Amino acid sequence: MIKNRSIKKPLITLLFLLTIVWVSASGNKDGNNTSTDLESRSELMLGTVCIIKIYDNVNNQVFDAAFKRIEEIEQQMSTHIQESDISRINRDAGLMETIIPGDTFTVIRKAIEIAELSGGAFDPSIGPLVTLWGIGTDHAKIPALDEINQLLPLINFRNIILDEKTSSVFLEKNGIKLDLGGIAKGYAADEVREVLLNQGIKSAIINLGGNILTVGKKPDGSLWRIGIQDPDPAEDRGAYVMILTIEDTAVVTSGPYERFFTVGTTIFHHILDTETGYPVNSNLESITIISGNSFIADALSTAVYSLGLESGMALIENLDSIEAVAITYHQEIILSSGFASGKINYELTDKNFTIITTEEYLKTR
Repeated sequence: MIKNRSIKKPLITLLFLLTIVWVSASGNKDGNNTSTDLESRSELMLGTVCIIKIYDNVNNQVFDAAFKRIEEIEQQMSTHIQESDISRINRDAGLMETIIPGDTFTVIRKAIEIAELSGGAFDPSIGPLVTLWGIGTDHAKIPALDEINQLLPLINFRNIILDEKTSSVFLEKNGIKLDLGGIAKGYAADEVREVLLNQGIKSAIINLGGNILTVGKKPDGSLWRIGIQDPDPAEDRGAYVMILTIEDTAVVTSGPYERFFTVGTTIFHHILDTETGYPVNSNLESITIISGNSFIADALSTAVYSLGLESGMALIENLDSIEAVAITYHQEIILSSGFASGKINYELTDKNFTIITTEEYLKTR
């Protein structure tokens, strides 16, 4: 359940689920760049629209290799594919360990690290609650309190046992279900970047459902301009509040408006509280993580949103090479310390918002 500036109606197409918009050097939102030939391809994978835009050395083989890599990751980590690694692990919960290949093991290991770092605010064992609520599916519902309480003991990343020697995973309790939805797209974006670099691509943008990862610089040598979306625009779903100027960087946003359903005037969103079993009640309207690694940024965006502004931004300030942009329900934009020190250049494009630093914000509270 969330606070809201206005009740937003369900979106008609997945294309409008993208939480970050790319803007050209001229500031246009259409993404056109007249300085070079651009080719792009989009496919529906990982439960979202995946778009790859390449600005140099474009050929079909590069796109084929990139999307094949995404498909490989989806086949291993989707909970909707019966013989995926995750489905096999979940079926073996409480019974036996499951040997899995390197990709899935790597992602689970990193998910546990972020879970530990966030005190369980991000937790890959959230699967039973995700299934129960069904948010983003045709059978979304408000579960009974008894149903939620029965599942809460299963939500604990410490019940996930990894064996590095055998590359195996064991879920200690029957009924535990892993769900890597909060981190798999980030891993896939990093893997696509590696594919592109190995194919000699030096200028590209990877957009996996709003998880943005830039490769190199623009062909003319200038930096990419990435717009952070207004989480509650009055009219234009693609409106953005500020523009970041970056290179070789991941920009990942989480917010309650990505997937939700409404009952009356109450919005029930997809980011679930691992302690209560209900949608997180956060004082953040959105959180954007900026990092050289999309893998980490993806998981941290969920963790910070769940922790809330004060604890979430405190976590960011304790991490090296990670920055964040937090947007509150009062049209405040709180920036991590890297912005003040000039590590990231930005431009405020919506004057209805006020920019303050984390330190300044905490002094007023």
